[in-house]
Amino acid sequence: MPDLLIELFSEEIPARMQTRAADDLRQRVTDGLVEAGLTYAHAAAFSTPRRLTLAIEGLLERSPDLREERKGPRTDAPEKAIEGFLRGAGVAREDLVEREEKKGTVFYAVIDKPGRPAPEIVAEVLEQVIRTFPWPKSMRWGAGSLRWVRPLHGILCILTTEAGAEVVPMSVDGIEASDTTRGHRFMAPEPFSVTSFEDYAAKLKRAKVILSTEERAETIWNDATQAAFALGLEVVEDRGLLAEVAGLVEYPVVLLGEIGAEFLDLPPEVLQTSMKEHQKFFSVKNPKTGRIERFVTVANIAAPDDGATILAGNRKVLSARLADAKFFWENDLRVAQSVGMTAWTDQLSNVTFHNKLGSQRDRIERIAALARELAPVVGADADLAEQAARVAKADLSSEMVYEFPELQGLMGRYYSDASGLPPEVGAACQDHYSPLGPSDAVPTAPVSVAVALADKLDTLTGFWAIDEKPTGSKDPFALRRAALGVIRLVLENGIRISMDRPVDAQILRHQIGVNAQHSETLEAILSASVAEGVFGARTRTLIEAAEAEAPGWLPLVRDHDPSVSDDLRSFLHDRLKVYLRDKGITHDVIDACLAMPENCDFALLAKRAEALAAFRLTEDGENLVQGFKRANNILTQAEEKDGVEYSFGADPKFAESPEETALFDALDMAEAKIKPAMQAEDFATAMAAMAGLRPAVDAFFEAVQVNAENPVLRRNRLNLLSRIRQTCGQVADLTRLDG
Repeated sequence: MPDLLIELFSEEIPARMQTRAADDLRQRVTDGLVEAGLTYAHAAAFSTPRRLTLAIEGLLERSPDLREERKGPRTDAPEKAIEGFLRGAGVAREDLVEREEKKGTVFYAVIDKPGRPAPEIVAEVLEQVIRTFPWPKSMRWGAGSLRWVRPLHGILCILTTEAGAEVVPMSVDGIEASDTTRGHRFMAPEPFSVTSFEDYAAKLKRAKVILSTEERAETIWNDATQAAFALGLEVVEDRGLLAEVAGLVEYPVVLLGEIGAEFLDLPPEVLQTSMKEHQKFFSVKNPKTGRIERFVTVANIAAPDDGATILAGNRKVLSARLADAKFFWENDLRVAQSVGMTAWTDQLSNVTFHNKLGSQRDRIERIAALARELAPVVGADADLAEQAARVAKADLSSEMVYEFPELQGLMGRYYSDASGLPPEVGAACQDHYSPLGPSDAVPTAPVSVAVALADKLDTLTGFWAIDEKPTGSKDPFALRRAALGVIRLVLENGIRISMDRPVDAQILRHQIGVNAQHSETLEAILSASVAEGVFGARTRTLIEAAEAEAPGWLPLVRDHDPSVSDDLRSFLHDRLKVYLRDKGITHDVIDACLAMPENCDFALLAKRAEALAAFRLTEDGENLVQGFKRANNILTQAEEKDGVEYSFGADPKFAESPEETALFDALDMAEAKIKPAMQAEDFATAMAAMAGLRPAVDAFFEAVQVNAENPVLRRNRLNLLSRIRQTCGQVADLTRLDG
């Protein structure tokens, strides 16, 4: 069986496109070959800045001969139907075969498809792949019609057998396939021929080209860390940058350079971001001080002066970049220290957050109000939480964040500290955007938690208020991420709050508008709503008191429509389901807990779900669920048949058998344990008590006929089953469990 080697040689491919392009080449070529009848044993794709390579082992020499039988119309069918079948099958009338079937004589077309040699199929498939390759961006050059990411210079395409290598004859837009390629652009530019993949990889390495992206990345990292270690320093790990740099060079040469002393006092994050974004440099820090002191650049050539000229040029360019960063830093510090961060906050009045949700300044006012209301719930000082919320986004107006948006929040902490604000405020400035993803750390400092939670809730309630919700896979405002952030903040900090309350209050803030937020009466009502709900007694009292003033916003609060809040709550529940499923809790357990009261207290709900999931894993737990379902099914059918509800009145004096009496006793014992356990939110103890019912329930169903002929006994036993349902239903809605 021959091996196939393909190389598409071009000008430099952007690093971000290389890995995807190699995968696309492998998938499209192998799919085309298999569809044409050529199977293979193994395929591997590679990429460098100037080439995409595909090596396929164990390819068939030719596609197999095929015979296809295609059923046609009956022989007495209209002539037009028969002619249509002939055209579709590609056969003549005399080639048809007649066969007797139950419904009459039917035409069959027997089509023989002889196999084709591998070179013919490979040429056909590869040309189609090249002409339809899915580059994110492509270009044309010269007078040709071919589109490629950068001008395509050569196609290497050979089939290798024990007899030797054979060039697959093909041409794409005047580019003829051959068995030759080129090495490094500067150090080995001369063409050379190859006979197999092993020969190709070995000759490329001698020609200063490392074919494997992983090998180039490993070389870069090892050389960089060793060079830094020799000076007692450490390279700051950045896997994204490492992958990108590995796609910029074919022969990596690591060079360690110095940063000008005048820039060493810049915050390390500023140095790191500036060097990464503008120069693709790795940062090298002193582990004793945490300062960034040097940089690592990766050249694509082994220079005769050991890179001294390259380093000098890079340092000159870097100094210009860092001079800009230093200018921004010093200007921002001057503003923070002399005027304070409120100067930047005022500028945000001119920055639109969303045309239906006002400016960034309007948003800050809403977040500050909600953060103050959430502070007691998360254990934070209310004044500090409000103060932090008012400056948390101030750095968006700073020159440094304008230049490097990815530093937002972090620079806020630096400027907060420079302004002399409390350290809790600075920490909230940095942490309030978190968590940004499932692996991002969750803030734990109370003030940071209050501001982060308020920020995300304001985003969610705002877009729900204007009906800009995620649809399908589209989520332009990252609302799913914000919802997951709310859930992680609540669960991982053990925050006990009924989430419908702040949601209602913040939706009202959006519906009423920023101009009414200066009303002390309104703020008192909304604060009471966060504490006890829109329909709570204290909130209603404040609303009634405000009726004398008759403010314009009063009908919105008094006649609050919960439909928007309900829809957002369902969205949060969906995100909570995803979060809990990732923790190994099954969907039916989550549904059983969501069906219970207080399902807006996410911490309580998660605690209940974890206990129920553990209960289901025990033998007694699973068997009790089955017994419960049996009792519930019998009871439900009887209630539907009789048109009454059997929910009270079970009396032990009507028990006829020991098993029936034992069930009464077991239920009494279980209820005595479950009720205090539920009040203490000790779900494990409650479920253990519930599991203790299993022997009595099993024995009851084995010995007792529920639907007895005596109506008194039947009613009493159905009411006894109702006690099972009520007792178990205190813990979770077991009817929603599978099985």
